[in-house]
Amino acid sequence: MNFLDQPPRYLFFTGKGGVGKTSIACATALVLAAQGRRVLLVSTDPASNVGQVFGIEIGNHITAIPAVSGLAALEIDPQAAAQVYRERIVGPVRGLLPDAVVRGIEEQLSGACTTEIAAFDEFTALLVDAQLTTDFDHIIFDTAPTGHTIRLLQLPGAWSGFLEEGKGDASCLGPLAGLEKQRSQYKAAVDALADPARTRLVLVARAQQATLREVARTHEELAAIGLTRQYLVINGVLPAAEAALDPLAAALHAREQAALAAMPEVLAALPRDDLPLKPFNLVGLDALRQLFTDMPPDAAAETGQPVPVVHGASLASLVDGIAADGHGLVMLMGKGGVGKTTLAAAVAVELARRGLPVHLTTSDPAAHLADTLDGALPHLKLSRIDPHAETERYRAHILQTRGAQLDAQGRALLEEDLRSPCTEEIAVFQAFSRIIREAGRSFVVMDTAPTGHTLLLLDATGAYHREIARQMGDKGMHFTTPMMQLQDPQQTKVLIVTLAETTPVLEAANLQADLRRAGIEPWAWVINNSVAAAGARSPLLLRRARNEGAEIDAVAHRHATRYAVVPMLQDEPVGVERLLALASGPVVAR
Repeated sequence: MNFLDQPPRYLFFTGKGGVGKTSIACATALVLAAQGRRVLLVSTDPASNVGQVFGIEIGNHITAIPAVSGLAALEIDPQAAAQVYRERIVGPVRGLLPDAVVRGIEEQLSGACTTEIAAFDEFTALLVDAQLTTDFDHIIFDTAPTGHTIRLLQLPGAWSGFLEEGKGDASCLGPLAGLEKQRSQYKAAVDALADPARTRLVLVARAQQATLREVARTHEELAAIGLTRQYLVINGVLPAAEAALDPLAAALHAREQAALAAMPEVLAALPRDDLPLKPFNLVGLDALRQLFTDMPPDAAAETGQPVPVVHGASLASLVDGIAADGHGLVMLMGKGGVGKTTLAAAVAVELARRGLPVHLTTSDPAAHLADTLDGALPHLKLSRIDPHAETERYRAHILQTRGAQLDAQGRALLEEDLRSPCTEEIAVFQAFSRIIREAGRSFVVMDTAPTGHTLLLLDATGAYHREIARQMGDKGMHFTTPMMQLQDPQQTKVLIVTLAETTPVLEAANLQADLRRAGIEPWAWVINNSVAAAGARSPLLLRRARNEGAEIDAVAHRHATRYAVVPMLQDEPVGVERLLALASGPVVAR
């Protein structure tokens, strides 16, 4: 592996959700530990699954992996970190200030902004606190999907700049209070990230055009903030030998090779490793140790073994149930890389084909809806909640309203406050609220962000709901908040999207539990890209099809009240016609 040649102290793995960052980070940790190095594996992903991969509980503290000498792991749990962070700020004043004031401070610290700052606080300490990491030769960061990683890595510079000026008003003083005490750490963190002698960034991608375009943007954005020493790993490449055995495998192989041939130039110039697709799930030590080896499946072992019979509705039957309401909010949620963008587009175009008004939108920083929906369709409107654009729109609005009556000094203070990273959270939430209001008169289909982002977005919604309820409840007035709309099954249908693989199903089940704690009951599950439902014949795809059986069964009998299975397709579902075929086509059962 090129990226493992003389590795520095810090290794970061980043890329779009679902490309295999966790598996590669874990396998890297095993390789380095086997060489006698002392390794700490850290996850900063809000939807971390490192513990699932190793089969043990890890959590928000450094935990030795018993089966691997020299290896320890840590999951930076954003919610747990935020609770500790809140207590650090609120604890000293509890009992000294009136209860109402303390509750107000806690409410101010309940949003997603505080959660991200708290996780960043721990992330920074790992880069600059020598005492904390002195026992380790290497620290490996299994970072969150693309949009979150970029925000996380930009935070040191953003917060350093904001604190340096000593500006800000009540809108950001709460979250910032805990950072003020550790100002000196932020510049050191930025320096460590930008030093190629200490830090190596590994971009992980699949052999897919959209994923490669996304990782090219990531490369340029990270290089612009000083992270120039980058390597590329293309994960899950279908071996050429499989293509001769199966039309589906041949189509997948041709699609992947075309994507690699058209790779953006900025990526083609990077040191690169290709990892072949494996026939097994990458969970457990034995599987992880085989990730960097080339072990083709035994064709003889595939003969005579049955592929599971796939039961389940088609996507079309779910659309029937959605269309019956005439209007409403449809939210597709799940781990990054499971196909939410494509399925959201398929649901939207099928509803529009039936003459129903549809607004298709995304809040995912890494989405490519315009690429997937290549062509116009009557009754369909397409939009994206772009965090940068929404923040600029919000800043302009506040300056025109609140800033209109201010003198020059006051306006300068307001402008400085609006440069706080807190502003983005407010702006994105307001855009989200505007769009879901449309669901009272038409369909709104949201291709929401990957699991961790979605939970943070919903947390912001929940904080707003609690504040409105507190303010309005005392006055006896009737009100409806976005959270109330999300909790009403007559107004909102949540579709959880997953793959028939161990980790995506576990993460989808965790997402469902989190939604239920927020009073939101998922309406259906969609198992996407099923090899078992596609009639595959190549040895590698056949083995993967057999592995799907237990996961499809778990969805059907333990997790979902209703579910659909969407087969893996020979042709990429891009454009209106293929999306309509995807939505209306039956499951290919075996």
